[in-house]
Amino acid sequence: MPCTTILVGRKASNDGSTMIARTDDGHFDVKKMVVVEPKKQPKKYKSVISHLEIELPKNPMRYTACPSVSKEKGIWAATGINAANVGMTATETTTSNPRVLAADPLVEYQKARGNKKAVPGGIGEEDIVVLVLPYIKSAREGVERLASLIEKYGTYESNAIAFNDEKEVWWIETIGGHHWIARRVPDDMCVIAPNRFGLDHFDFKDAYGAKKEFMCSADLKDFIKKYHLDLNKEGEGFNPRYAFGSCSDSDHVYNTPRSWFMGRCLAPNTYKWDGPDADFTPESNDIPWAIVPEKKLTAEDVKYVLSTHFQGTPFNPYLSQDTGVRGRYRSIGINRTGVTSICQIRPDAPKEIRGIEWICFASNAFNAAFPLYSNVPSIPKYISNVGLEASTENLYWSNRLIESLADANYSDCIQHIERYQEAVATEGRRIINEYDEKMAKKGDYSLTAKANAEIADMVKKKTTETLTNVLAAAGANMKNGYKRSDN
Repeated sequence: MPCTTILVGRKASNDGSTMIARTDDGHFDVKKMVVVEPKKQPKKYKSVISHLEIELPKNPMRYTACPSVSKEKGIWAATGINAANVGMTATETTTSNPRVLAADPLVEYQKARGNKKAVPGGIGEEDIVVLVLPYIKSAREGVERLASLIEKYGTYESNAIAFNDEKEVWWIETIGGHHWIARRVPDDMCVIAPNRFGLDHFDFKDAYGAKKEFMCSADLKDFIKKYHLDLNKEGEGFNPRYAFGSCSDSDHVYNTPRSWFMGRCLAPNTYKWDGPDADFTPESNDIPWAIVPEKKLTAEDVKYVLSTHFQGTPFNPYLSQDTGVRGRYRSIGINRTGVTSICQIRPDAPKEIRGIEWICFASNAFNAAFPLYSNVPSIPKYISNVGLEASTENLYWSNRLIESLADANYSDCIQHIERYQEAVATEGRRIINEYDEKMAKKGDYSLTAKANAEIADMVKKKTTETLTNVLAAAGANMKNGYKRSDN
């Protein structure tokens, strides 16, 4: 799915947490948040899209997930945190090129034809969280398990996946059908990833040696040499983006503008982003995969960047005056986001409450993010009990209604949205702070479920208030309105 990812190293965050965040931008995919207990984890997994069957290990852990409500195309668990406080988000759909895909073709499902039996495909976004997250105890283990699955079964699409634990964040990108490359996110940096193959530096000496910062397929160097994939000039370091990624006209409309705007938000003075002598423009191919943010980042900062639509530039689609380039580039906060999650692992919290998952549904430009404890037996019904028909009894559909009304009446509704976002984040943090202290004092970590219930009740109240306000504002703008009093 076309998504946007931000990864934050522990020294780049305000409290020493690691954070991995992604917008899951499906085709208005209806989403919910659930907890998967070990007894509910399948022993044999079967993919809907690729018809692949995989025997799973016998020792799964409990984990959170944000699956699709419709199971027509599979689970699509998207993101979550497991009982070992390891977070995962999967996947950031990425790009490739004909040289890579010809050398190592994607493993696609082949239907039965005549006397030929059907041939299963590889794994993909539908499957990856379920196959990996319940079985890993560190971010590094996440890379290693996923890599082994890619090498054994292959993949039918190009993807990137992130993992985090209390110390590390790792990023893995697939290369063709069976190859992969991974890098540890530097502690003081954040990664900005917009559906394009991202890694722009790689150290083979470390990857083939200590593996402290880099990992890859064992035969990757030979693969590169055999198929002449290295596009760097002599004396330059190896740039994986040149070798394995794309550089297309559509990248300059769909992908690079998002990197440009994220960098502009997070490091506005480090580089020059605007003007004729800018270091980077919305269509630059060399915008860094990772940057050092100019201030330490909070979960609210991550949510804001993932909600943006080129504010402060002539590309903002909500400008009242046509600039000639209004709406030219694909925004980060778009209409068809299903769910956005920020997996935050807090190193200074007791292990029982170390994982916090910030959740919001529908378009980030008009929703609000709130924190939930991840180490819980279940998720409140307002967030987990979602159907395929619109209902104000759950958050997903309530946010869909808010976004549709507010988008069409932006100038009249944006004040209600901003108040909603700030109120939900403030109150959510207050409840987490209260229960952190209460549980540390009592040593009773079963109170996580009670805390989440209070947060869900608060979110429902404020979401209903906001829906009422934007409905009133939108109703006043109806075409059949008449200004003169009827008295």
